[in-house]
Amino acid sequence: MRCVKTIIFIGVNKSGSSREAVRAAEALGYFTVVLTDRERQLEQREEYPDVHQLLLMNLNDVSELRNHIKSLQHKGHDIVAIASFVDQHVHTASVLADEFCRNCFVTDAIFVMENKEETRQFFSDHPFTPVFFLVDQDKSLSSAAFPERLTYPVMVKCPKSTGSKDVIWAGNEDELKKNAEKLLDKYPEDTLIVEEYVEGDQYLVEVLVHHGNVMIAAVIEQEITKGKRFIVTGYGVLAEVPDEIEEAIREMIQSIITSLHIENGAFHLEVRHTKNGWKLIEVNPRISGGAMNKMIQAAFGYSLVEETLKMMTGEVPTLEKKTNHFVFTQHVIVGQKGVLERVTGKKRALKSPGVVDVYVKPKKGTLLIPPLSMGHRYAYVIARGKTMEEAKAQAKAAAKEIQFYLKVDE
Repeated sequence: MRCVKTIIFIGVNKSGSSREAVRAAEALGYFTVVLTDRERQLEQREEYPDVHQLLLMNLNDVSELRNHIKSLQHKGHDIVAIASFVDQHVHTASVLADEFCRNCFVTDAIFVMENKEETRQFFSDHPFTPVFFLVDQDKSLSSAAFPERLTYPVMVKCPKSTGSKDVIWAGNEDELKKNAEKLLDKYPEDTLIVEEYVEGDQYLVEVLVHHGNVMIAAVIEQEITKGKRFIVTGYGVLAEVPDEIEEAIREMIQSIITSLHIENGAFHLEVRHTKNGWKLIEVNPRISGGAMNKMIQAAFGYSLVEETLKMMTGEVPTLEKKTNHFVFTQHVIVGQKGVLERVTGKKRALKSPGVVDVYVKPKKGTLLIPPLSMGHRYAYVIARGKTMEEAKAQAKAAAKEIQFYLKVDE
C-alpha cells in the first residue's frame, strides 16, 4: 500500500491565516484533511478545493478525532503533522500530534499560552507581566481586595476568550462590578482576570523558534479603536525595526521560551511599550488570524504559515526577506446596526495606489453591528509603501472607498 503523506488540520476558517495554511500544505504536496464542526463548510464544499477531505465532527471530542485519525492510518495515510491555526484548537492538535506523529512543538507550553489565566500565573514574577488579580464567583469585587499596586482604570478579561470579545475596560469600582458580573454570568465556571490598564504603543510580534533559534517574522504596530471594546483596526508592518525595540522584544521572547522550555514553536505576542517598560498583553500559540499572513507576504515575500508547516514536517524554516516594504492594513467597521443591502467601492479600492489586496467579508442580508470583537471587522485593505506614512495613507484612502449600505430599523 502506498503511503499518502498527510497533514490533518483541526478546524479552518473560510479565509485568513488558517485557510492559507491549508493552501500552503497542498502547494507543498501534502494530502490535506480538515476536521470541522461547521456544517456550513460542508454545504459550501465547492469553495474548499484545496481541502482533499473535509469531515464534520465534534472537535471537542478528542476520542472521536482520535478514531478518525486511526482510520486514516489504516487507509494508508502517513500522518506527518496535525495542526490547527484556529484559536481554540491549537492545544488539541498538539495533544494528538504527540500521539500520532513527530510533534516538534511543546504541548504544555501551548496550554499555558492558550489560556490568559495560565499565562498570567505562569509569568507572574516576570517584570513584563502587568499587575493582575483573579476573580471567581466567590471572591469580592471590591477594590479593597486588589493588590496594593492595582489602581483604576483596569481591564476585565475572560481567560478563554479570543478576538477582544470579552475584554472590557472599567474606570471605577461601579464599572468593574457591572462588567465583571456580566462576564461571570456569561462564564459561570471561569475565573476572571482584572489587570492594570497600561498606556503605550502596542505591537504585535510574530515569532518562529527553530532548535532554540529565535526568528522574528514581523513586528507590527497596532492602531486601536476604542468603542464598547478595544478593537484593532490598523496594522503597520515595520520594514525597519528600531534597534532598541527589537532588543527589548528579543529579551522578552527569550525569557518566555526559556521559561516554557520551547525548543521549537510558532506564536505571537501582543506587547505595549509603557512608561514602566515593556508589558506583555498576551501570547498566543499560533500566527494571528485574519490578514496577517498576507500582510507579512506583502512586506517580505515569504509565507509564515508555509514556513511553520515546513518546521512541523521536519524541514528547516527560513524567513529570508525577498522584499522589504512597509505595509499597512486598514480594517473597516460600521457605526450602527443594520442588515447589509449592498457594498460599493471594492473595485475602486483595489485600483487605488499602493493597494495589494482588498477583502470584503459579509454578503447581502448579513446583520452588521458596531464591533464587540475582532470578528465584527467587515473588510480590509492592504497597501504597500516606501515609508509607513505612505502605506498608511494609501490604505486609509482606499478603505474609504468601501461603503456598506444598511437597512436600519427605525
